[in-house]
Amino acid sequence: MTLSTASRRRIAILGLLGPFTAVFAATIVVPIAVAIRQSLYGVSHEGPLGQGRRVESFIGLENYVHALSDQGFVSSLGRVLLFGTVQVPVMIVLATALALLLDAASARWVPFFRATYFLPYGVPGVIASLLWGFLYTPGLSPLVDIGEALGLHLDFLSGQTILWSIANIVTWQFAGYNMLVIIAQLKSIDSDLYEAAAIDGASAWQVVTRIKIPLIRPAIVLTTVFTIIGTIQLFGEPLILKSMSSSITSTYTPNLAAYNEAFANNNTNLAAAEAVLLALVACVFSFAFLKIVNRAER
Repeated sequence: MTLSTASRRRIAILGLLGPFTAVFAATIVVPIAVAIRQSLYGVSHEGPLGQGRRVESFIGLENYVHALSDQGFVSSLGRVLLFGTVQVPVMIVLATALALLLDAASARWVPFFRATYFLPYGVPGVIASLLWGFLYTPGLSPLVDIGEALGLHLDFLSGQTILWSIANIVTWQFAGYNMLVIIAQLKSIDSDLYEAAAIDGASAWQVVTRIKIPLIRPAIVLTTVFTIIGTIQLFGEPLILKSMSSSITSTYTPNLAAYNEAFANNNTNLAAAEAVLLALVACVFSFAFLKIVNRAER
């Protein structure tokens, strides 16, 4: 039997898309669907004192109502939004400034500084948090000792400063990565534009503001979206610093609250509801940012 051209084309398309679709469904779609389903169910135990059979039943949006009425979870959402309001602009401005400086620096030292700035990204988050945790701890930290020698009382782990101490770790670790994305965009700019600007007598500042920044806008938007999502999912740094600071509670961030519900309170259904709410918040802020950027381009 001879297959028609259209049939062969359909088979080829299925052969190309099939593996990707299967992996995408198994790693993205199925976990999301399971989390949403789990968030709509509750667990009870039959028998006296709840020692009997475990029964799972559909309870609708009850877990969501419970999560949103939990003051600790709601406060954690507000905390990461405050964190993002400060940390995202600082991260993007720093990464952009470093990229522009390296793009304008002498070619001899560019690879060295580029590798130096990117190096923290290669440090695992747990190691980075421990490293900075020691630098924040009184009695171990040379920074605290230097501050005391200068007459300054530095307490990086207090309730007033711990959020910004975490922001410092995140910025230290990811600014180099974002810088590299922006540098890649800078390298794609046609050198003829620089030559034309030089012929027209443009200053270095004019080249930066009128050529480079407008043309690296897609990379800045991309890194901003990544930073917004990463900020809302803040987890590893507060988890590690929790043992060093009493200011970090089990519901300090939304991810910590969901982790605590799942593994300390054994309430995976409520944890799933909190995870879904967190994903919705990340989607809303990411798409709102993209909407604002696209509207500004028109």
